[in-house]
Amino acid sequence: MTNYKELIANMTLEEKASLMSGENFWNTKQIDRLRIPSIMLTDGPHGLRKQGGKADHLGLNKSIPATCFPTAATLANSWDLDLIQEVGSYLGKEAASEQVSVLLGPGLNIKRNPLCGRNFEYFSEDPYLTGKLAANMVKGIQSHGIAACPKHYAVNSQEHMRMTIDEVVDERALREIYLEGFRYAVEEGKPKTIMTSYNKVNGEYANENHHLMQDILYGEWDFQGVAVTDWGGNNDRVEGLKAGNQLEMPSTGGITDKEIVEAVQTGELQVEVLDEAVERMLQLIFETTNALQNTEKVDYEEHHQKAIEAARKSIVLLKNDKATLPLKKEQKVAIIGDFAENPRYQGAGSSLINPTKLDNALDALQATDLAIIGYEQGFKRFGGKSESLKKRALKLAQEADVVLLFLGLDEGSEAEGIDRADMKLRDNQLELVKELANVHDHIVVVLSGGSAIEMPFAEDVQAIVHGYLGGQGGATAIRDVLLGDYNPSGKLAETYALKYEDIPSAPYYPGLEATSEHRESIYIGYRYFDTKKVPVLFPFGHGLSYTEFAYSDLRVSEQSATFTIRNIGEVAGEEVAQLYIKPTNASVFRANKELKGFIKVHLEPGESKEVKIELDDHAFSYYNSFHHCWSIETGSYEIQVGSSIDDIRLSAVVEVQGDDTEHHYNKEALKPYYQADVHHIGDEAFHQLLGWTPPNPLWDRKAKLGYNDTIAQGKYKKGFGKLLYIVVLLAKKFLFFIRKPLLANNVMFVMNMPFRQIPRFSQGKISEKMVDRVLKLINFW
Repeated sequence: MTNYKELIANMTLEEKASLMSGENFWNTKQIDRLRIPSIMLTDGPHGLRKQGGKADHLGLNKSIPATCFPTAATLANSWDLDLIQEVGSYLGKEAASEQVSVLLGPGLNIKRNPLCGRNFEYFSEDPYLTGKLAANMVKGIQSHGIAACPKHYAVNSQEHMRMTIDEVVDERALREIYLEGFRYAVEEGKPKTIMTSYNKVNGEYANENHHLMQDILYGEWDFQGVAVTDWGGNNDRVEGLKAGNQLEMPSTGGITDKEIVEAVQTGELQVEVLDEAVERMLQLIFETTNALQNTEKVDYEEHHQKAIEAARKSIVLLKNDKATLPLKKEQKVAIIGDFAENPRYQGAGSSLINPTKLDNALDALQATDLAIIGYEQGFKRFGGKSESLKKRALKLAQEADVVLLFLGLDEGSEAEGIDRADMKLRDNQLELVKELANVHDHIVVVLSGGSAIEMPFAEDVQAIVHGYLGGQGGATAIRDVLLGDYNPSGKLAETYALKYEDIPSAPYYPGLEATSEHRESIYIGYRYFDTKKVPVLFPFGHGLSYTEFAYSDLRVSEQSATFTIRNIGEVAGEEVAQLYIKPTNASVFRANKELKGFIKVHLEPGESKEVKIELDDHAFSYYNSFHHCWSIETGSYEIQVGSSIDDIRLSAVVEVQGDDTEHHYNKEALKPYYQADVHHIGDEAFHQLLGWTPPNPLWDRKAKLGYNDTIAQGKYKKGFGKLLYIVVLLAKKFLFFIRKPLLANNVMFVMNMPFRQIPRFSQGKISEKMVDRVLKLINFW
């Protein structure tokens, strides 16, 4: 780190404090006297969202055109580290060309539950896969000298009440599941910034949490960059600064700058803490500003082609009975489904990209020499019955050899600020599939959406292709896979359950009011399904190909596994080989096996390659929360290699000498965890696991509302509080009624915002006195 102590010595206390928050919504403050420039931060997990007009966080105002790459949930299915780094580099190049210093991404929170409204922005349910992908995206973005900003640190597992919810999670699950991906991103990616989350973690707001910030982020991981709040994510500015949160965004109109100055003057905040924060900010400002002096011109057509390539490599062929795909040119093909003509290609909220161009599957397929006999919309996009649309679709299907049926989650189904109500597609889509299956035997379902869904139709169709949210070139990529011009190689980065009730966190998700209890602990996704032997629709790591691969010659050690993969089919393809480790004699409760390595290999027909997967320091370990360290138990560990977690091809045992540090687990008291019976975790077992008694998960209905409370809590009040809650709720319903789902979802941002943030978010336009009056009215009854 460059030494800026001389510059800091010349700064006034007010100037130092001014660097700790934004000048406006997207820029930091500049100090002309000392030639300290302002820098810009913008959203960008899968594309640059630099707003051209009046700035807002909710995506209401349009941003400048930029390449919309596939979302993280999509890219994760590629399991391709080189591709992820390339996409990151393209994102970084576009950001740099627009003089953006900090690109706010990637998002890498763990997919605890498929109903999280923002899962489309996150990579996986597995921390190892998540961390490796995030680290490579960070490297790519920062290859242009600007800063990546992994987010949201940490345990941002739900959108409902995200600005106040307290995520209650045991230390072992915190370290093994929710922080491990961030560890890889920080230690291997070396990000220049990191974004803290809105929520509390075990009673403390994330950006004030000394355990998360000082002990782990700065201590164990040696993070050298700047920590920035999520927009409006500051609670107590001085406490956040003490914990190591340097930059508050957006601007608060100087409100919190004054709080910092006063804290230093009264001795509440040591000036050395402020100086260190200023030094980190100066490092970020000057380093990224210098990098923006010589930027490259962006070739947007080249970037569009890269977006298509990224989508191709991320498409997952879930089912392909009787080799229905690829399509044959002599077949008469009917295209049905609104998503064919109007693609669902990205999420919503702060990641909403204005694409430079946009492909759609209907046009892409009609431009080929396929015998397309027609297209029908089939259903209303946002739900509701239409017999005429359905009848026309059924009539067209009866004239075809193959039906391409485009289904998916609409724009109102998954978005920032609100969680999904269920794992289902709209009823009208499900009804159409059922009736089509009654009149046709050759149906290929093409899915769009950023989250796992239930598929009651899976047995009734011959093939299922999942494009997830493929970005602006996703439709062209789908065409290439359907025609066989590209052999699909994507593998699921999350488990698809048969029904929502099977999800391990289902009984506890979401936390509705004060807290969200993670009673399932480490048993997230496949860690639960594979351990408890619960049947699933499609397992973690699953994905088919138009060719076949054979595995042989496994050799293992504590450091690595070496084996051979051969393409035994007739077309070239790529295989994602996955390595899992199974402890055979653990005395602590553990998942049956865990992902600890993977590699993607391209093979021509008949070609074979010997590959090697290295094992890192955490391959055999678990987090010992009693001694606050990573521990390894001495014993036998089975190394399993395969094509998915349920398709293991090779295995071998390795003997490992561990440290055998005492863990103090009481097997009888924690019996549900040893049996992975996580749907039935009582208070006694959960509190024993935590080592403390968590607070009441419900709000105190009788308590008066204060600055850390929300409009949502007004539903329990009489008079003005109830009225305010109803007005906001009706506004949401009205916006959905007039088909404005993005605006409707953003109403929840207002519903869940703590009263303390209103003066800051409005930069003082709504004063604390005005908020006091509102609270007085609410508390009057």
